[in-house]
Amino acid sequence: MTSQTRTAPPRSADERATLRAFLDYHRATLAMKCEGLTDDELRQRSMPPSTLSLLGLVRHMAEVERAWFRRVFEDNDAPMVWSDETDFQAAYDASASTRSEAFAAWDAEVAHSRRIEREAASLDQAGHQPRWSADVSLRMVMVHVLLEYGRHNGHADLLREGVDGTVGA
Repeated sequence: MTSQTRTAPPRSADERATLRAFLDYHRATLAMKCEGLTDDELRQRSMPPSTLSLLGLVRHMAEVERAWFRRVFEDNDAPMVWSDETDFQAAYDASASTRSEAFAAWDAEVAHSRRIEREAASLDQAGHQPRWSADVSLRMVMVHVLLEYGRHNGHADLLREGVDGTVGA
């Protein structure tokens, strides 16, 4: 699809290494889907009335990373990136956003999430999910975020094809 290379997840590894590798693979996939596009192309919406765009997905995933790592394991009251409330839809409207703004926020949240995961003693480490008022394990968080990326990378496939016809894994 692009010159961006991704490291394939291991075929045989322990649970934590597998989850970490699949998360990084999906993070790289989202970046790859956006590679080589202008800000205008990244803001191109799927179809009315949806505000969904590739740039909106990057913004949304910054919110997801923050909500599921930073807010669960470090600061339950940390503000969301683009919403005063926990409104994940607000991030989709990227009409006034730029690649540099969206990717800076996403990259920062990914780095924060990676640090939290690396410093955790085990996948059983518990944090508190304020949206649910319940404790959750790092394992559950990693699986949940992995599912979010899988779902939204499917959207990214279709959005990218709509922008310039590019298809691929």
